[in-house]
Amino acid sequence: MANKVTICGIDTTTLPKLSNEELNQLMIKIKTGDKEAKKQFIIANMRLVLSVVQRFSGRKENPDDLFQVGCVGLIKSINNFDTTLNVKFSTYAVPMIIGEIRRFIRDNNSMRVSRSIRDTAYQILKSREKLTKQNKTEPSIEEISTDLGISVKEVSFALDALSEPMSMFDPVYKDGSETVRVMDQIGDCKNNQDKWIEDFALKDALKKLSDREKQIVMMRYYLGKTQMEVSTEVGISQAQVSRLEKEAISNMRKEIM
Repeated sequence: MANKVTICGIDTTTLPKLSNEELNQLMIKIKTGDKEAKKQFIIANMRLVLSVVQRFSGRKENPDDLFQVGCVGLIKSINNFDTTLNVKFSTYAVPMIIGEIRRFIRDNNSMRVSRSIRDTAYQILKSREKLTKQNKTEPSIEEISTDLGISVKEVSFALDALSEPMSMFDPVYKDGSETVRVMDQIGDCKNNQDKWIEDFALKDALKKLSDREKQIVMMRYYLGKTQMEVSTEVGISQAQVSRLEKEAISNMRKEIM
């Protein structure tokens, strides 16, 4: 999403920009039941929704869908906002918009969990929104467990059960042409160095490598480290690690074949 964004048919560059004072005056009218003021307030805060949606831009969900769900969170924030508290509307609204989007993502998750766990998780989310509003800060798991009268373990389990699963191919870091995925950071703890060399007939091929190449190959394919981690430990750039790794693999293939 660049500076000019069209989402749900709305050109966000045309949205009005209101000062805090203007927004405060609209909110006062909203609390008296002024529907036109509420409409103006919603439109003026659509950029806020967009800024939240951008946090989820790397996901598979349609941005238009997330924007619409975020607008639902915005409306809930307007309806529940307490003007007597010394809190900016955006400070109160952002967590609620994020929560609404996360609920949408969880409900559309291909993995299904039991209804009881889902109900517990929704109660936890409601409690978190309530405590955030009361205390003006994100509550801890302990505070939520006390509020609901359930154990900390139940809170953690319910939230973890509704978390979206991570794909082995999800990117976790990108530096130029090098994309580090989840699978790149998983080491194989069941194999030791001798078995790894023996199983793949690489012992002789490894001997032909320079000490630096051998070190990089072992760190990358035995210890399961990323190129960035190797570059930090060895003291060379990631580009150099990538080049040495490719050269080492090429030389080993020639030896084996």
